[in-house]
Amino acid sequence: MKTIYLAAFFLISSITAFAQSSSSFSTPNPKKKMQVVEVACGECKLDLKGKSCDLAVRIDGKSYFVDGPSIDDFHDAHAEDGFCNAISKAEVQGKIVGKKFKATYFKVLKDTVIPQ
Repeated sequence: MKTIYLAAFFLISSITAFAQSSSSFSTPNPKKKMQVVEVACGECKLDLKGKSCDLAVRIDGKSYFVDGPSIDDFHDAHAEDGFCNAISKAEVQGKIVGKKFKATYFKVLKDTVIPQ
């Protein structure tokens, strides 16, 4: 019986540990401007220079790395419709600071993969 409880504990702990949490970016601020932008891997799809696959947005034709949510917070970036293989759309709030977009809200819109 101890073994079953121990196994259940480790299962629940691992699920909790690997759960993707974007809670700090999941609630929009009604006082801030909401934008719909293109989102993808900065290096693979948005022509930004970098060292690895990182989340980026394109706003008014200019690309910025995202400071806040990670490319892995949403789904497999290397899947057929992932950020390294396709450009999608997202609702965002935040501001451009230097060469980065500091996100305070970030929601990828479903079924918005842009044909390449």
